[in-house]
Amino acid sequence: MAITLTQLRSFLAVMRGGSVTAAADELVVTQPSVSAAIAALASEIGTPLFERAGRSVRPTAAGRAFAPYAADVIGLLETGRRAAREAAEIDARVLRIAAVTTAAESFVPALMRSFGEAHPDVRLALSVGNRGQVLDLLLRHEADVAFGGRPPADPRVVAQAFLPNELVLVCAADDPLAGAEQAPPEQLAGRTWLLREPDSGTRSANEEFLAATGLTADTLTVGSNGAIRQAARLGLGISFLSRDAVAPDQQAGLLGVIGVDPAPAPRDWHVMRAATGPPRALAEEFLAFVARP
Repeated sequence: MAITLTQLRSFLAVMRGGSVTAAADELVVTQPSVSAAIAALASEIGTPLFERAGRSVRPTAAGRAFAPYAADVIGLLETGRRAAREAAEIDARVLRIAAVTTAAESFVPALMRSFGEAHPDVRLALSVGNRGQVLDLLLRHEADVAFGGRPPADPRVVAQAFLPNELVLVCAADDPLAGAEQAPPEQLAGRTWLLREPDSGTRSANEEFLAATGLTADTLTVGSNGAIRQAARLGLGISFLSRDAVAPDQQAGLLGVIGVDPAPAPRDWHVMRAATGPPRALAEEFLAFVARP
């Protein structure tokens, strides 16, 4: 059924005005266009909707039965139009941020607070996940900006380094090597390594270190940075984590840090946006805010 909004509006205008002339005046269109719309609507429904009554028209039984449904359709569409415009106005000031777990647990909340204080009309939404999940959100345009460690080699992503991301090897506070400055890799042989889930950037960093140093180690997969820190405190293993993630525990004496030589290559935190599609002005404003010294 190919009923159009023009047909419905013409039908309802004739119902209100009682004539094609009145409907044309109300809609600011020609009388033939109203007549054509009514005829097409009747053809789609399969029965006449009006009948002649002198110089005016009156609805048939079918027309009277159809009228409330036509009014409902037009009313719902108008309500939907208003809702869409209101949502667009609200959405225009919503910034959707995605961040890997380590970033979300360390510096991202402070950035959000500072940006929010400077832009009280902006609503900030944060999604947290591992590296793969965060990149998926960005590429599906479900996040405007994203925070992560090493950016992907993907032309669909624009990345900007803005903060050092030093990795440190954490251990129990009473570990014999805690505080060592340049422990050689062979001193780490036989240790259990605590790893995040697949697709985690932190897991990749640990696996790269083990491969580069030729260490063969037992591994224990733990689902979050917090769980890794807790396991390391209890002496269940060691793991490279971002210094940003462990600094409070280290300062409180709950975790030790082992300096290793060679250490993992220096890394940076990156803020990213999708390269495809027009950039949102609000996202560009946030990126400029993050890049400020």
